[in-house]
Amino acid sequence: MTTTTHLPRHTDRRPVTEPVDAARPRRGLPFSPWHLLLAPLAVLFALPLLWLLLSSVMSDAQFNRFPTALVPEGIDLSGYRYVLSNGMFPRWLLNSVIVSAVAVVSNLVLGALGGYAFARMRFAGSRLLMMVMLATMAVPFQLTMIPTFLVMKKLGLIDTLGALIVPSLVTPFAVFLLRQFFLSLPRELEEAAWIDGCARLRVLWSIVLPLARPALATVAVLTFLTTWNDLSWPLIAINHDTRYTLQLGLTTFQGTHHTRWSAVMAGNVITVLPVLLAFLLAQKTFIRSLTSSGLKG
Repeated sequence: MTTTTHLPRHTDRRPVTEPVDAARPRRGLPFSPWHLLLAPLAVLFALPLLWLLLSSVMSDAQFNRFPTALVPEGIDLSGYRYVLSNGMFPRWLLNSVIVSAVAVVSNLVLGALGGYAFARMRFAGSRLLMMVMLATMAVPFQLTMIPTFLVMKKLGLIDTLGALIVPSLVTPFAVFLLRQFFLSLPRELEEAAWIDGCARLRVLWSIVLPLARPALATVAVLTFLTTWNDLSWPLIAINHDTRYTLQLGLTTFQGTHHTRWSAVMAGNVITVLPVLLAFLLAQKTFIRSLTSSGLKG
């Protein structure tokens, strides 16, 4: 009878490492180290806006004091009352809204059409025309101000809102930005729509523009900011106070011998609010558009 000898098994004496608990909080900072740099920069950039808000509730006596107080001693709403009681202020606000809204819509429509044509269509002189258009972006407004004034005078638009709207109907920047974004889109989506019988305008409206929401939002915000904050061109083209824009109307609060600084600051706060609102709305559009994709398997 054969006996089987059981040899002793060699056990591994190495220490067993405990599994890392994913739910265990990591040691160190509870936030990204970049916040240590970005937080002070955010506070630094927010200081002018904070001081504008604080100075809008100061009285004229605190402004005329030397040195000017940085923090109001109390809340004084006389500047807001003066601005809102001015009978022309609602008209100035309406003029700015009309000019900015028309400029934004026209830049989105005409800029999308022009950008899509340069991105997807090939015609004689397209590259030369594109180069000439880009060259106009390097020309400062001071050089084109007088020719633009003469053109508006020939058209009979001086001292009307049309003189503020027509030069801003479409900008080379809007066409160029949308063209660059259209070039980044895959052609397969458009070719599939063409096979289904869609025309170019239908493809642009149904396929391309929904994917171009980040670029459209960028064009809309930048056009709104440029038109809303413009002062030099309305100062030249507009003479009557009923056609003033908001920026031009605020200059009437400053005189040669006396300036109501409380009204100026309160008017600036009211002017900045639509800009902040437009930025917040555009920021949501950026996030929602960048997280969505048109290529889904």
